[in-house]
Amino acid sequence: FPGDDVVVQQLNAALLFALGFLVRPLGAVLFGYIADRHGRRLALTLSVLLMCLGSLMIAVTPTYQSIGVAAPMVLFLARLVQGLSLGGEYGASATYLSEVAHEKHRGFFASFQYVTLIGGQLLAILVLLLLQKLFLTPEELRDWGWRVPFAVGALLAVVAAVMRGELDETDAFVDAKASTAQSNADMAVQLAQQQGGIGLGKKLKFRLRAATS
Repeated sequence: FPGDDVVVQQLNAALLFALGFLVRPLGAVLFGYIADRHGRRLALTLSVLLMCLGSLMIAVTPTYQSIGVAAPMVLFLARLVQGLSLGGEYGASATYLSEVAHEKHRGFFASFQYVTLIGGQLLAILVLLLLQKLFLTPEELRDWGWRVPFAVGALLAVVAAVMRGELDETDAFVDAKASTAQSNADMAVQLAQQQGGIGLGKKLKFRLRAATS
């Protein structure tokens, strides 16, 4: 960020990261739609890929001294991507876990969505502590070491995306999609029958007029 005031720079950074929270509801709606129309597996895979992209953008973004005002703009875009991803992750993952679980244990399995979320945050703190206490000096951490957790997160997101791509779709989604397809087919048949009846009625009416004229 520009300027020499450290407090202002820190406030700008905090504001930038806070903006990611504002788009989470939008991400929830967007990925909820994707999960309902195209499957829970696709929604989960796309959400983690977006998180990978956002983390990677933060990890490799040049400093303000290198590219000027473009640096905070790239960070802003990265936070928006991460916000969309995280907002979509909540609903899609909880839905998937509840649908693949046994009906008697759906609440228990769905709770792991939050358990793993907190677990990931604790691991991130652990990585930061290791960098601070064991591997990097304060100067190295300030200059480039802060990028390491984001790079690690992007790498882990790629692994998660591959794993999610191999998930089986839930029976609930498959059944709902089949039911929708059958309903659409029935409506098409009914419409065709109605159109056929209207056409037949017009033909009979025309013939009656011709016979009486």
